[in-house]
Order: sequence, then structure tokens, then C-alpha cells
Amino acid sequence: MLFMVIERFKDDDMVPVYEHLRKAGRSLPDGLEYIDSWIEPNFARCFQLMRCDDARLLQEWVLQWRGLGVTFEIVPVVPSKDTRAVVETYIDKKSQE
Repeated sequence: MLFMVIERFKDDDMVPVYEHLRKAGRSLPDGLEYIDSWIEPNFARCFQLMRCDDARLLQEWVLQWRGLGVTFEIVPVVPSKDTRAVVETYIDKKSQE
């Protein structure tokens, strides 16, 4: 499954998180894959796309970032092309009625 991980930095201060990242890396548990990330220009939030089959791996990863002034929101997401395929099947069935 894909997950959008939204990190919010306390007081828009990402420096403690970047320091931790420089020292320890992402420290991903086996089975959790980092795909890509994007940062808001004001440094308030980071959006990371992650992949795993077990959400407990995300919990394990989040625990490593405690005390750094960051909070996490984890949202399961579906790629647009996959959603389009589901919707098109629904539309096709509905038009046959």
C-alpha cells in the first residue's frame, strides 16, 4: 500500500529533523520503502510518499523521530490511474443499466 506521510514541524523549524536525518539517515525498517518527498516553501510541512504492506512499519519508523518537534499524519492513498480504472468500471456498469 501507498501512504502519504505529512510531517508538521513545530514552529516551522525543520532543522532538528534534518540534523537527525544527517546523523541517522531515514532508518527505515525492512519492508518500508521511501519513494519521494516534497517540502512546503515555508518549511511548515513535508509530504513523503511511502510504501509498505504493514502499517506497523510506519509506526515503528515514526517512533524513531520522537522528541524532534515533528508530528505525523499518515494517509493511505491510491494512485490516480488505479482510481480511474475503478471509476471507469463503475461508469461502464452504470451506463449498461
